[in-house]
Amino acid sequence: MELVVIALRTVLMYVVIFISMRLMGKREIGKLSIFDLIISILIAEIAVFVIEEPDKPLAGSLLPVAILVGIQILSARLSLANDKFRDVLEGKPSVLIEKGRLNRREMKKQRYNLDDLLLQLRENGIKNVADVELAILETSGKLSVFEKNKGSGGTAGGGGASSSGQKTPSVRYEGLPVPLIMDGKVQEDNLRKIGKNLFWLRQELKERGIANTRDVFLCTIDHKGRLYVDRKEE
Repeated sequence: MELVVIALRTVLMYVVIFISMRLMGKREIGKLSIFDLIISILIAEIAVFVIEEPDKPLAGSLLPVAILVGIQILSARLSLANDKFRDVLEGKPSVLIEKGRLNRREMKKQRYNLDDLLLQLRENGIKNVADVELAILETSGKLSVFEKNKGSGGTAGGGGASSSGQKTPSVRYEGLPVPLIMDGKVQEDNLRKIGKNLFWLRQELKERGIANTRDVFLCTIDHKGRLYVDRKEE
């Protein structure tokens, strides 16, 4: 009889975890941040207790799972609404290699040693650090690598508007579009990187019929100086 109870609880926890992951969204599968990892581990531990201790009531075990799912969904919504909260919760990507030169200060800050770096470069098919234009350690722990002379131009995405062909500044990283506006918020640090200011950005948007930066969901500029602008939905 006990084996039957364990089997039924195992099936039940499978269904509960499956539903929980679906409720938390596809980002849990594609991108696992530190916060997401903690939530996943806790849910897995609770599932083990439910299966291994069939004498304990199910309600007391399923309640923590529901609370964890609620915390994750709430934090995800807050992250969408507030970029500062998102930075605190998930952190920011770190540039480890820039134009073939190692950023040792950032590596030390992230406690990221050379063995880790070289391993991930080899996994990306790169043998020499000098061949790397840009390497970014993402918040998920994945290393995004851009090789020299292999950047691709052009813009992506539907519903956006590209520039009208006028001369705009070149961007530092070939093949890597630089975000200038994200969810209505101007990325002033990136504007300074390309040698431009808020006045220039507003003029560019005005030429595209956009009066306010808050009306823009995403605006990026590529290495050829072409803008991609995606308006917020009405």
